[in-house]
Amino acid sequence: MSDVLGYKGKRVIITGCFSGMGHAAAKLLLDLGAEVHGFDMKECDLPLASFTKLDLRNKESIETAVAGVPGKIDKLFSCAGMPGGIAPLDCFTVNFIGNRHLTELVIPRMQGSGAICAISSTAGMGWPGNLERLMGLMQISGWDETVKWMNDNADYVDEGYSRSKEALIIYTQFRAASLIKQGIRLNCSLPQPTATPMMGDFEAAAGAAVIGVFAEPLGRYSTPEEQAGPIVLLNSDLATIVNGVALPVDGGFMGGLATGQVDLSKLGELMGAA
Repeated sequence: MSDVLGYKGKRVIITGCFSGMGHAAAKLLLDLGAEVHGFDMKECDLPLASFTKLDLRNKESIETAVAGVPGKIDKLFSCAGMPGGIAPLDCFTVNFIGNRHLTELVIPRMQGSGAICAISSTAGMGWPGNLERLMGLMQISGWDETVKWMNDNADYVDEGYSRSKEALIIYTQFRAASLIKQGIRLNCSLPQPTATPMMGDFEAAAGAAVIGVFAEPLGRYSTPEEQAGPIVLLNSDLATIVNGVALPVDGGFMGGLATGQVDLSKLGELMGAA
């Protein structure tokens, strides 16, 4: 039972390892005995098996990074992300287009067994209302074609963040059904607001009061370590039948919303005043 999660000796790729949730997950995976290969824009301070600089806005950067990891890949943790508002199309590219391209490159390298977990967000909770339109995006697989869809739908993409997280949730549910037939699982987590280095950007873009609504009912931001544990569990040997799940890791936000204990009615007023 000493390796109940099954990470000892497993080859793992983790994006966003420089800071935040990715850094916390990479540290936990190293403690669990995994062979961790990190990708990020900035170099990680952990004792990784390898580190590769990665720009998720760039197709060639993604392909070079994946090609540089030798042998079979057992697990993928897609933790890298970008806040919205400042550069919406870059945000959508990083959070969805680049993330999906990297995932699709890793899948054949899993050689029939593996697990993938991406980080979406509770900001993507509006996905059911956008399912029909975003399912059209799921049918587009090429990089250039997907970028064209994004540019053609720039108004719909809006500030970039929420729409990219919705797309990631739908991709997880859509792709998981076919991947499980290949012995590969795909899930994502939906964190509440988390105290990472990006939080200042989120607060600047939306306002601290707006972000705070999504931190209810817990009443505080989560920590990167609190977010790392659930994604490590999702990709572990203890979750071998968990597939196509968008798991809220939110201190009860989604449950509170569904049962009327979290009130989103004030969001319009707060956002109007921002």
